Amino acid sequence: MIDPARPVLCFGEMLWDDLPSGRRPGGAPMNVAIHLHRLGRPSLPASAVGDDPDGRGLLGFLSTHGVPAAAVAIHPRLPTGLVRARIDARGNAAYTIEPDAAWDEISIEGAALAAAPRAAALVFGSLAQRSPANRAALQRLRAALPADALLVFDTNLRPPHDDLILVRTLARGVHLLKVNHEEAARLAGGPAEALEANARALAAATGAPILCLTAGPDGAGLLHHGIWHREPGRPIQVADTVGAGDAFLAALTHGLLAGLPPAESLARACRLGEEVASRPGAVPENLPPSAATGTVPP
Repeated sequence: MIDPARPVLCFGEMLWDDLPSGRRPGGAPMNVAIHLHRLGRPSLPASAVGDDPDGRGLLGFLSTHGVPAAAVAIHPRLPTGLVRARIDARGNAAYTIEPDAAWDEISIEGAALAAAPRAAALVFGSLAQRSPANRAALQRLRAALPADALLVFDTNLRPPHDDLILVRTLARGVHLLKVNHEEAARLAGGPAEALEANARALAAATGAPILCLTAGPDGAGLLHHGIWHREPGRPIQVADTVGAGDAFLAALTHGLLAGLPPAESLARACRLGEEVASRPGAVPENLPPSAATGTVPP
């Protein structure tokens, strides 16, 4: 168990999701930070927004959820990020990510770099690593972490930002690698349904001691220091899948930092991901108490 007062740094994109139902605040690191805060773990998003109304809207969104914006830089030149999402009949989303956004040049000077030496974990994804500036900033944060901090890498292969060589490079030295079953198949070379085999292949290739593979309605698997855990999904009525994986990762990270058994952490992550997928938006309000506390309903 890592001291619950120590924060989790969440490095990467903050943006607006342009959905068929309207614009919603988004970006995986921000979503993870908000869900961690709801679960009781202090979180600090490290990102950048433009000096524009969209940027001020995202800062206000963080404030509404009680998450500090001290490590969110305001970029003087680039606009706040935007992603256009299309939702299919099954609730799955496809994304078009606008280039040259403020989150492509994240400055970590100040609050982010100051918080790193006492961070409980650093969560980052592959999407924000599309820019050399962010790759350099991430390396500085990684170097500043304490020895016991959990390094969490969430792959997010959105064409054309799906360089597998870069993903494998970023995965070196991480403690928890999270991929979905389709990404795992691309990275490991096995069939998408072979969750455990792909997890073991990725563990051998990257050296990551903890591998998590998500499989949508089929639940998820967790390879934890060589021991495989499997949690089936539960039937839900999907509203949309936007942000469900971020909620899942927040609950899994929270559970591991709290010292919960791996199987319990995995089950809690699945339940929170399902609750979020059953409601519109990445950080829906009015989640049941079981989701807000991270407990597993019967």
